Amino acid sequence: MYLVPDKFKNFMLELHNDKGQTWLDQLPTILARCEQRWQITILPPFDNISFHYVTPALRSDGAPVVLKAFSPTNELPQAVEAQLLFAGHGMANVLEYDEQDRVMLLEQLRPGTTLVDMVPDQDERATSILASVIRQLRRPAPEPHNFRELESWTSGLNRLHDFYGGYGPFPPKLADEAMSLFTDLWASTKERVLLHADLHHENVLASGANSWQSIDPKGIVGDPVYETSTLLYNPQPQLIKAPNPRRLLARRIDQLSEELGYDRARIRNWGLAQSVLSVWWGVEDGGQIWDDTLATAELLATIKA
Repeated sequence: MYLVPDKFKNFMLELHNDKGQTWLDQLPTILARCEQRWQITILPPFDNISFHYVTPALRSDGAPVVLKAFSPTNELPQAVEAQLLFAGHGMANVLEYDEQDRVMLLEQLRPGTTLVDMVPDQDERATSILASVIRQLRRPAPEPHNFRELESWTSGLNRLHDFYGGYGPFPPKLADEAMSLFTDLWASTKERVLLHADLHHENVLASGANSWQSIDPKGIVGDPVYETSTLLYNPQPQLIKAPNPRRLLARRIDQLSEELGYDRARIRNWGLAQSVLSVWWGVEDGGQIWDDTLATAELLATIKA
């Protein structure tokens, strides 16, 4: 028997409806095929699984690995291709994958601790580690490619007015600024790279004594500065509960600009726009308003670009 937490099951049903139930019914069979195909023993899943089923496993020789079974999304092809192109540079390696079952076998990063616990006390060090991973990941977009373009990936706020007939949970000024920023940032992009596109403190893990690698890339092509956006408003609630979260955010922006050579205003603008979009994604996916992220967006709006 494979452990599938009730919280995960309920989220799959909320997110995918009937397709989610069909996939959950198939999941034990998919996992059994993985055990046979790759000669692994599947262990109980990680505690924080959300959009996909992710679990540690052991190979026949005792080597630890990670199995990721993708829920009914179209993310597997882009995720596999992105991880293969990053080829272990700032990214966990893909060991095996099967497109039909939508599963991927990955190296397990050990000890696997994340950057979350560094916030806020060691936030400067955590930001420097994230900047280092961004430098390792950076590479030109392949041509031709089948990855989603950033303009499409970040266009979700265009649905806000249609959904609510207004601004919904957002202060109108904040939503208008975010939508305007997206338009300006898309139009002013001069370079296009392959992006992780979800790089934040929970997606960067310790791999050895002094090495850090990322996991769970989306595989998007667009402006390299976008890679800094999701780390600006994470992790929550640690960030928003910091003694002076606005000062912390301003320092992060300055530090990222200095360490990566990116324009300070562009880092702030991507962070503000993406934090608003992240809240909107939460509303669309499950009717959940991420108050801490929204509060962070409002703080970013007060920082001079």
